[in-house]
Amino acid sequence: MMIHMFAFRWKAVATEADKDRAIAEISAFQGKIPGLLEVHVGKNVSPRGAGYETGGVMKFTDTAAMASYTVHPLHKTLLAWLLPLIDPIEVDFSA
Repeated sequence: MMIHMFAFRWKAVATEADKDRAIAEISAFQGKIPGLLEVHVGKNVSPRGAGYETGGVMKFTDTAAMASYTVHPLHKTLLAWLLPLIDPIEVDFSA
């Protein structure tokens, strides 16, 4: 199993609607992307968040499924509008 963790610092141009849209679209990946077992994403409530306002975790069946996710059309569509609005961090590891 592979775990994919991510967090976003939003740029000043991002709106609350953008933030809500990202959470909704990422949540909707479950059941639509092969090998994606779980998706959890939401607004960060930690006082130690270092400016990262949105975070999430995904569980994949294996490394191949996680690699397929990176090029999946739903993910690419998300990235097309999201990347200009965020400063992201990602951590991937096997579990």
